[in-house]
Amino acid sequence: MSERIMNDSPAIAEAVAAQRDFAAGLFDDLRALSIDEPGVTRDPYGEGENKAHRQFALVARECGFEVSTDFAANSFATLPGRDRAAPRIVIGSHLDSVPHGGNFDGAAGVVAGLTAMRALRSLGVEATCDLTTMAIRAEESMWFRVSYLGSRAALGTLPTSALDATRVDTGRTLADQMRECGADPECVARGDASLAPESVAAYAELHIEQAPSLLVDGLPMAVCTAVPGNFRYPNARVIGEYNHVGLPRRFRRDAVTGAVDVASYLDDVWQANEAAGRPMAVTIGQFFTDPEQHSLTHVPGEVRFSLDVRCYDEAQLASLEADLLDALAEIEARRGVRIDLGPRTGVPVGTMAPELIAALTESARRQDVPSILLGSPGSHDAAAFAAAGVPTAMILLRNANGSHNPDEAMEIDDFMAGTTVLTDWLFNAVSDAASLR
Repeated sequence: MSERIMNDSPAIAEAVAAQRDFAAGLFDDLRALSIDEPGVTRDPYGEGENKAHRQFALVARECGFEVSTDFAANSFATLPGRDRAAPRIVIGSHLDSVPHGGNFDGAAGVVAGLTAMRALRSLGVEATCDLTTMAIRAEESMWFRVSYLGSRAALGTLPTSALDATRVDTGRTLADQMRECGADPECVARGDASLAPESVAAYAELHIEQAPSLLVDGLPMAVCTAVPGNFRYPNARVIGEYNHVGLPRRFRRDAVTGAVDVASYLDDVWQANEAAGRPMAVTIGQFFTDPEQHSLTHVPGEVRFSLDVRCYDEAQLASLEADLLDALAEIEARRGVRIDLGPRTGVPVGTMAPELIAALTESARRQDVPSILLGSPGSHDAAAFAAAGVPTAMILLRNANGSHNPDEAMEIDDFMAGTTVLTDWLFNAVSDAASLR
């Protein structure tokens, strides 16, 4: 690459700006393929996600990139570098969505990768290593209730037990759904890795913010500092005793009051941690009695609920879970109920690489894009790469109306600004990719 381009930030910005119609058009194509009013549905290891991956492959081939898939049906588009054996840089995110979700959650990172590679090629950049945009399968954990299925499968870190997880709408196992999409779950069972961690110099993910922080601050983007870890109990139960509505309080084993105590305890813990400057989040996403048993005149004997607790510090996460178990024992004794948390899942905190945080911050400064450092409120495939030991970074984009809903409102101007920062970083990184590890 020439010295003139090396020091010419406007040239990078102009090259990315020239891809605006390409990016907008790909977003429109993905929406059209997965429209499911209200919003879009790209079901993982199902037809919605399959359509998005087929479109990704079609567009990537039209761009002249090398296109491939792995045994987990993740899709890859590669701009070859001079040293094909060198650890590659991967830019990626997922193409699945929640039911009736928005068009940008996940897809923005995939579109950004293709857009950045097109801009670099237009500048005549000859990368020292391969640059790969990865379209990842099955990130949205609400479908199988297991996190980071596609990315952890590619990295060889997905537990074999995940293959038995069932999709919430079809009731079919992950293994069956994978086979139907041409994937090979036996490779997952063996712990194969299509992206061995040592073969990846760095992973970068651009994603819409899933909170209004950037909107309130009036900033287009942030450089992410960490992705929260979590522990989850998808099928928890409070088991009491069904009885007559007139039963005096001292004889009751009321599952609802026991479940309310659990929720109240967790909310108090959340409030105390926030006040102490320890950010976290608690979500009870499901909370219901048995519709075949509950009634106006029946003391409820069972409440089912789901629990997701997340934070940015491993020690804090472990302490929260240990304290929760102690609190549940006290609630059981006080309410005369039994609390069965059921199977547990969880993922570690994904800490972003300090050197990449610094490099992206410098790229934002160089490109005159206002930014801040910000922890991600949501979980992302970046955490799977970080946990596998891959140097990992994220860019978060301003996004009105939250995510996981049809009203996601990422602006194309913000997307182009974030992609310009991503491209600037890539431009400098590919001249010495080995230094990333």
